[in-house]
Amino acid sequence: MIVLWILLGLLSLLLLLLLVAAVHTLLIPSKKSTYVPQPDPARALAYGKTLARMIQYETVSKPDTDQREKFLGFHQVLKELFPLVHERLEKTEIDGNLLYYWKGRSSARPLVLMSHQDVVPAEGEWLHGPFSGDIADGKVWGRGASDTKCSVMAFFQAVEELLRAGYTPPNDVYLSSSCTEEWAGDGCPKLVAELERRGVKPYLVCDEGGGIITEPIGGIHGNFAMIGVFEKGKADVRFTAESNGGHASTPKKHSPIARLSAFVNEIETHRVFRRKMPDEVAAMFRTLAPYASFPLKLVFTNLWLFKPLLLQVLPLISPQAGAMIQTTMAFTMQSGSDAFNVMPQQATLGANLRFIPHQGMEESLAIVKKLADKHHLTMEVYHASDYTRPVDIHGEAFRTVQETVAKTFPGCAGSPYVMTGATDARNYQKICDNVVRFAPVVYGPEQMKGMHGLNENIQYDCLPGAVDFYKNLIDAVK
Repeated sequence: MIVLWILLGLLSLLLLLLLVAAVHTLLIPSKKSTYVPQPDPARALAYGKTLARMIQYETVSKPDTDQREKFLGFHQVLKELFPLVHERLEKTEIDGNLLYYWKGRSSARPLVLMSHQDVVPAEGEWLHGPFSGDIADGKVWGRGASDTKCSVMAFFQAVEELLRAGYTPPNDVYLSSSCTEEWAGDGCPKLVAELERRGVKPYLVCDEGGGIITEPIGGIHGNFAMIGVFEKGKADVRFTAESNGGHASTPKKHSPIARLSAFVNEIETHRVFRRKMPDEVAAMFRTLAPYASFPLKLVFTNLWLFKPLLLQVLPLISPQAGAMIQTTMAFTMQSGSDAFNVMPQQATLGANLRFIPHQGMEESLAIVKKLADKHHLTMEVYHASDYTRPVDIHGEAFRTVQETVAKTFPGCAGSPYVMTGATDARNYQKICDNVVRFAPVVYGPEQMKGMHGLNENIQYDCLPGAVDFYKNLIDAVK
């Protein structure tokens, strides 16, 4: 009887909590994302043609290769497209990487606008040639259209038009563009070192990373400005299992491949890393909540009640959302014997880890090392770096970006966002406290799929908004 009363009491408490959550949800007005690009068609097409010219010059970067001459050729294209920028701004070129200085009325709060020149290789069969720069179906097609010559074009165009109007920025402006971003090369670090040499400490850096994302979470419709506020850390790791080999007709237990497989299975089927909701992710859910259908709105509005449930189900619902709450580990490469009937003397496995702030590089790698030892594997770590410190989402700089989004894209909510990938922006963390990742273009499902994939493109009707965003941001940093 006592147990029954306890169960009834718990059920009553749960019903009361759900009632409180439901009432709280109903008191929050629902909203609808209404932003859709509606530019002057002639202006949008002109920008599309400018971007097409930039795409037509192939800028695939190769790791650890001197490609300065190639990028010097691309710089000539930029000079032709943006003559006033090259006439009036101070240009510095370092091994193909670019830095432009535009003197403002003050040097107290320097602004850096950045995105990279280089692109990844283009393989496979494309509807339009990967370096054709074709304009068709309202889109500009080709490698770099969305990642990210679109934003390079937009901030160059913004400065070009402001110069033509005789405008002087309230603070110094720097345009920064590396040619090694796609393989995390030394291009951007060289530009940062140059600014350090000059004693420049930027107030705000705006790089790629986030964007205006169409339906950022399933069930939340419309366009939303997802502003990246920090990057997860990353490491490439190789695991090796060894044995004496032998003929496959007399296999021994615990072969190298079997041990690697057991290791992978343990990580894939057990919760290895802790899940925790960063403040920035909680803020994202609260921002998106009014735009959601009632069930999602109920959950996102009442994280005090539903956070434990969200931590359980997010990785099942969305890999992107799941990656925002824990360290992740993806297995990407594998090798073993070269023959079907030969047991390998050595088998290897490659993995990519992405570290979350509540369980950073050292702790995450220690967990993995312990599991590798359990399965008698050796572990080698390559290219490791920890997460970057977050932008203060309650601070003035982030608020400036949000206000610029609201001014430029009416009806488009601006939300904090966690970058699960990596950008050049991390290099600026050493000299700037406010590094945001936001490309002011619209990325729908087709554009997201095309990044680093087939048929990359961008809708050119979003390009005027991107140009205007940079203009407004330059004017807002006072």
